Amino acid sequence: MSTTTVLAIYFLVWWITLFAVLPFGMSRQAEEGDTPGIDPGAPLAHVMWRKLGWTTVFATIVFALLYVVYVSGVLTAPGQTRLTPIRCRARSNRSTSETPRSPNLLAL
Repeated sequence: MSTTTVLAIYFLVWWITLFAVLPFGMSRQAEEGDTPGIDPGAPLAHVMWRKLGWTTVFATIVFALLYVVYVSGVLTAPGQTRLTPIRCRARSNRSTSETPRSPNLLAL
């Protein structure tokens, strides 16, 4: 995998983990008491930096597990011995007359 691919997959895992971590440890305004003019579902304390830290820890663990499974080839697709990228053959320098043509189905 290229570095760009690894970073993109890590970002996706981190983003999904963020939304899983956000509700943990949240106390609502409604639990404290009725305060006029404040949404009852609003959090009492803003602890976003702590949540971002925990998100990074959990996302790194999940990503590391996924990467080890990918590299080791533990999971394989049916009919495939390992999870390897499909490589296309490079085109040769053939002339257009040597290129096979598809049959003309309208001529039938």
